[in-house]
Amino acid sequence: MTDAADRLFVNGEIHTLATPDETHEAVAVRDGEVVRLGRSYELRFLEGVDTEVIDLDGRVLLPGFVDAHTHLTTVGRYLVHADLSAADSPSEAVDLLAERAEEVESGDSDASGDGSDDPATDWVLGYGYDESTWDDARYLTRADLDRVSTDRPVAAFREDMHVAAVNGVVLDRFADELAGVPDETVPTDDGEPTGVLFESAIAPIYEAVEPGPSATREVVTAALDDCAAKGITGFHDMVRNSHAPRVYRDLDADGDLTARVRINYWSDHLDALREVGLSTNAGSDMVETGAIKSYTDGSFGGRTARLSEPYADAPEETGQWVVDPDELAATVADATAAGYQFTAHAIGDEAIDAVIDAYEGDSHTDPEAARHRIEHVELADDGAIERLARTGAVASVQPNFLKWAGDDGLYDARLGDRRTETNRYRDMLDAGVHLAFGSDGMPMDPLLGVHHAVNAPAEAQRLTVTEALRAYTRGAAYAGFDEDRLGTVAPGKRADFVVLDSSPWAESAAIRDIDVAMTVVDGETVYDGR
Repeated sequence: MTDAADRLFVNGEIHTLATPDETHEAVAVRDGEVVRLGRSYELRFLEGVDTEVIDLDGRVLLPGFVDAHTHLTTVGRYLVHADLSAADSPSEAVDLLAERAEEVESGDSDASGDGSDDPATDWVLGYGYDESTWDDARYLTRADLDRVSTDRPVAAFREDMHVAAVNGVVLDRFADELAGVPDETVPTDDGEPTGVLFESAIAPIYEAVEPGPSATREVVTAALDDCAAKGITGFHDMVRNSHAPRVYRDLDADGDLTARVRINYWSDHLDALREVGLSTNAGSDMVETGAIKSYTDGSFGGRTARLSEPYADAPEETGQWVVDPDELAATVADATAAGYQFTAHAIGDEAIDAVIDAYEGDSHTDPEAARHRIEHVELADDGAIERLARTGAVASVQPNFLKWAGDDGLYDARLGDRRTETNRYRDMLDAGVHLAFGSDGMPMDPLLGVHHAVNAPAEAQRLTVTEALRAYTRGAAYAGFDEDRLGTVAPGKRADFVVLDSSPWAESAAIRDIDVAMTVVDGETVYDGR
């Protein structure tokens, strides 16, 4: 006799994404696992005394979204500190920071509850501004942030986290540290720092405001709640010098973790990971170790992405190496010799080529078997796409970046005619490249990313709805060696689902406006917005 199901999801439109057109009306779940798909009346035979029956009422059920690249603590900080993504101008960003300053002054700002392990309790922090959307398209500066406070340290981080602005208090407090970084990362005006910081110059600021364990738990919990409301059942977190890995494992042990986490550690953690034997794919069903991560270049927003030809709006500049190709190749060899998956941030065409060179030149692993990854891959030429397909490396890309691809957008300003050569998802997929979607937390919203991939400004690069959803489910699962248990709705796989109020196939021009009705992780409802 067949055991009863724990839960039945009936009367729905279930897209398994295992094959392009496979749909069902109902799915049965037992012990967190999909046990059967079929028609509603057939699966009702698995209903027992204790079975919970969830009537989807015609809603669309999909595999849960897996975000292949994010920074969850930063996402949480948007929710705890000033969210500058809503600012339409420098003055509005200053106003939002001023509101935050009032909260800090009144003592209502403490993320940890008692401030005992949050070194940033006296800071005024804002995250997520994007000057490319402003009529006055300039970075925030010391002059702006001095209007917020001349007594407290104030910092505002650009959306890509490759550019920051600080006030005079911060410049004075960190004068020694900033004196030791490359001159181009701390621009000056008539010899005086403008308060704009690039790349390595931001590192001491990050370190100063990094929260302790309890404050990190508060930030992570806020972000996890937001993930659940967005249909995210798993994510790959890019972690450096953070208490987040400890928090994830504590939440897992307490049974309070509401999404699966794959932790990609910065390369400066490699020796520690190797010493304790924490290898790629080690961990629990909910928290596992992923790749070793490195950088190559910076960002288009900061004009630090490494290009083979100069920037359209800065003809003398071709970007920066954050990690130069020789150092990258040595790090790849070191990590892969120890058996780790590897991934590297690369945005400009020169940077992308440098990563592929390192993978092709590494003698320790087959890049496809190791599932090495490249993060972002924004300006890949034909040769790079062909090499990506040949090596089998995963292109871990962010379709929400297409918000910058329209006329008069950031790509147009920085790249001119080359903007049409960015984010070539159609070409990558057609060439056989493994495509995994993520958000980089800008923002962490899969339906927004799917919308942009389906409705890309460059019509030739648009994906179908099914292709885009697959990249945010099975493609991301593949990037994390998880395709045998995640990424599709199929018997034997974990019951990680997202339920949508309407069909992205029927509403393809407005996918970003579709509401998430439910999110299910391991068969348990972690969000119910019905």
